[in-house]
Amino acid sequence: MLPPFIIALSLFPFFPAFHCGVTTEGEHTVMEGQHLTVPCHYGPQYAGYVKYWCRGKMREFCSSLARTDEPRSANPAEEEVSIFDDPVQLVFTVTMSNLKEGDSGWYMCGVEIGGMWTADDVAYTNIKVIHGMSVVNSFLIGEEGSSITVECHYSERCRESEKRWCRSGDWSSCLLTDSDGRYEDTSVAISDDRTRTLTITLKKLQMRDTGWYLCFAGRQQKDVHVLVTPRPTTIASVTSTPTASQSVAYLPAPKPISKESWKSHSHILESMLVCASIMILVGLAILARKLWIQQIHEQDPVLRPVKEI
Repeated sequence: MLPPFIIALSLFPFFPAFHCGVTTEGEHTVMEGQHLTVPCHYGPQYAGYVKYWCRGKMREFCSSLARTDEPRSANPAEEEVSIFDDPVQLVFTVTMSNLKEGDSGWYMCGVEIGGMWTADDVAYTNIKVIHGMSVVNSFLIGEEGSSITVECHYSERCRESEKRWCRSGDWSSCLLTDSDGRYEDTSVAISDDRTRTLTITLKKLQMRDTGWYLCFAGRQQKDVHVLVTPRPTTIASVTSTPTASQSVAYLPAPKPISKESWKSHSHILESMLVCASIMILVGLAILARKLWIQQIHEQDPVLRPVKEI
């Protein structure tokens, strides 16, 4: 009787859980009329296998939409569903074009294993096709004097609807596109490509342009917030430490002493000479007094014996 672990090892290839199986994102949301690309990743053991894409959540009842072993169309852009396998990157991608709300539902990307005892390795994803509008970036920041661009995407039902750009709370500010899908003035330019995108460009931004705006396609609308920042003010200032050679080079030349400059400073010199003379006279007077007192002490007969003692 074979040991149990040998039996378990012999059964490993029949269980996809022990391989790097097929994986994909669990949910996708896309606007009606747009296209969607779904990547399906797989392990290296499946590089040479057939891949497929079908609609449904059970393999037995899954409606096949594309397979890698089927001949490709001469113009893949015209196909509603196309599949492409890249065995080097270990991923196959499925592209669905011109989606409708009726295309919403569960889909399956799988690897066809084949064999009586081995099931295909599959992964499921839920696709939701919605009707309405979306904005690429609903919070925009621009510097004063510059321009910013808003991209509003709308579904297929809104292609022929009226397109508007309004400031929130001020319906009189609404700007409508003309029969060609365009509007432009000195501060705003609007362009509708008549497929799915409404582009609004705010030009020469001013501080008062900060606020909330509304992008309309028929009854569908999306909020957009615009923040205008003040233009930076730059003050040119040059601060440098001159070297010794630069300091010498920029020293002003000495001015010669003129007769006028001598006269303007003569009173200061006179005052200094008078002060110096007084100090000399005071010093001489003090010295003379000391000498006189000393001479008196030497000549006095009363003080002489005291000095000798």
